[in-house]
Amino acid sequence: MTNAVKTSTKIVIIDDHRLFREGVKRILDMEDGLEVVAEGDDGEEALDLVQKHNPDVVLMDINMPNVNGVEATRNLIEQSPDTKVIILSIHDDETYVTHAVKTGAAGYLLKEMDADSLIDAVKVVASGGAYIHPKVTHNLVNEYRRLATQGRKNSGQIGYKEVEYRKPLHILTRRECEVLQLLTDGKSNRSIGEELYISEKTVKNHVSNILQKMNVNDRTQAVVEAIKKGWVKVR
Repeated sequence: MTNAVKTSTKIVIIDDHRLFREGVKRILDMEDGLEVVAEGDDGEEALDLVQKHNPDVVLMDINMPNVNGVEATRNLIEQSPDTKVIILSIHDDETYVTHAVKTGAAGYLLKEMDADSLIDAVKVVASGGAYIHPKVTHNLVNEYRRLATQGRKNSGQIGYKEVEYRKPLHILTRRECEVLQLLTDGKSNRSIGEELYISEKTVKNHVSNILQKMNVNDRTQAVVEAIKKGWVKVR
């Protein structure tokens, strides 16, 4: 009987700031199961590197000379649809992440991320999920709420009434309700753990349970659905 060979998740980093790129590479290469196979500093170069190395995930800076990250992502996905792209950006405005996701990116990370968020994002996206930086998720939620309010007012409804807040105790535990609320507040797993005095691993388990029980694919979908149903407070 032969043992299956465990393969690493292959990663390409595209960013025109060499020091930042080296820092990201160092973090990823220290994690078991992750391997940076190539680096580049331009969206044009990204296409050649993907064709040569066939990576699972590409970390793509959004602002680069010649070919920017969004355009490069569009071209890359057309050329290699199985490769997942995570956009790296300094912009937390919801318009940037919406545009990136529409282009085909599976993730959006702010460059202020910590090492754990970077590793989590790569693993989630490599396994077929989506990952959006918690701070950006919070901005998306607020924008969704603004548009929903505006839509109701424009449709002729007078005196827009807030959805009644009620905890989803029929499907989630009290602790999972607390975690869901903190996800809505834009907290990272580490911040949630510190606030609730539980380990980051326990937070990850709670988040996985929440996604499964709510039948959604990622934290952003969970937060949006929770707002629609009045399960959380947007504060």
